[in-house]
Amino acid sequence: MAQTEVKTLAITGNGAVSLAMKQVDPDVVAAYPITPQTDVVQNFSQYVANGDVKAEFVTVESEHSAMSACIGSAGAGARTMTATSSAGYALMVEVCFVAASMRLPIIMTTVNRALSGPINIHCDHSDSMLGRDSGWLQIYNEDGQEAYDATVMSFPIAEHKDVRLPLMNMYDGFIISGAIGPLKPLSAEQVQQFIGQAPDYPKLLDAKNPVTMGPFDGLHGWYFEQKIAQNIAMENALDVIQDTYDRFYELTGRRYEHLMKYRMDDAEIVVVVANSAAGTARAVVDKLRNEGIKAGLIKLRTFRPFPVKLYAEALADVKVVGVMDRADSFGAPGGPLYMEVLTSLYQEGQCAKAVNFIYGLGGRDVFPQNIEDVYRRLDAIAKGEDAPRERIYVNAKGM
Repeated sequence: MAQTEVKTLAITGNGAVSLAMKQVDPDVVAAYPITPQTDVVQNFSQYVANGDVKAEFVTVESEHSAMSACIGSAGAGARTMTATSSAGYALMVEVCFVAASMRLPIIMTTVNRALSGPINIHCDHSDSMLGRDSGWLQIYNEDGQEAYDATVMSFPIAEHKDVRLPLMNMYDGFIISGAIGPLKPLSAEQVQQFIGQAPDYPKLLDAKNPVTMGPFDGLHGWYFEQKIAQNIAMENALDVIQDTYDRFYELTGRRYEHLMKYRMDDAEIVVVVANSAAGTARAVVDKLRNEGIKAGLIKLRTFRPFPVKLYAEALADVKVVGVMDRADSFGAPGGPLYMEVLTSLYQEGQCAKAVNFIYGLGGRDVFPQNIEDVYRRLDAIAKGEDAPRERIYVNAKGM
């Protein structure tokens, strides 16, 4: 049953996430400040100082140390959270692989920001896309409400017995992190009831059932099989994530799916995009529909694991799909999201033409007209124009 009417707050994206963290009330938060994530842990540290949460807040000297502390905490059985951005995430990547390999359900907010150089503090997705093969679950969020909801849903996903993997939630730096928007929060009691008690799993401080975590596992050990087990857990996560989304819908009336479809029933040209640009794209779809152009939109939500079959099904009757990446993959055939969608089509025998559009690097604005130009290019291809194999750069100077 959906919740009764609740008060709507005006709050930043970072404020929404730190509020969700307060209501989750983890055992440990270890973090280091970095723009544009700083507000998340700054707000949470104030909750700790005020006595609003029981969490142990660990201040560290770097993001590498933050994730190392999280590994120790989660390894001991504590519910553990952190947050980062950009170069901070890049610094902790080494130990992010360790966290995933040790199957520790750590929850991390990653506020998307470009990786340097040149030095840039604005939004693109190059930071979180850096970790797409690290073994972490990855969920992308359009706005503060989605980021809040994703934070609430994180532990039930990451701690599930068939998954037990760390999880990252992403949203756009400054565009969402610092912008004030509406939020319909749950009560702390509802959040606690939804996440439930932490399940039991092997931990370092269980003296009656001793375990070793992170030992050397060499040439004739079980390293290979451990990697296979991680991938099986990733595959299991698809159903667990959707089951959690469905349970959240029963509580709130807010529907989430691995890919969020808009006006897709008879769409012939479709854009796939992540995070805040999806809101702009929906308005463009409505404009084109009023002109009789059968435009549709898919908003990325679950990126790891990537729901291959669901993308193939959604694009089965589409003529042309444009994949918009806010990160590039240097030397590859296209951006990270494009290559995932292209693989999905190929593996499932779908023959929609696919075109890659790179946009918004370093925070470059993407305007409705830019997205409309993308759709009109797709429409021309659907009518017979050759589809380019190379990337198309959107709103880039001199391009």
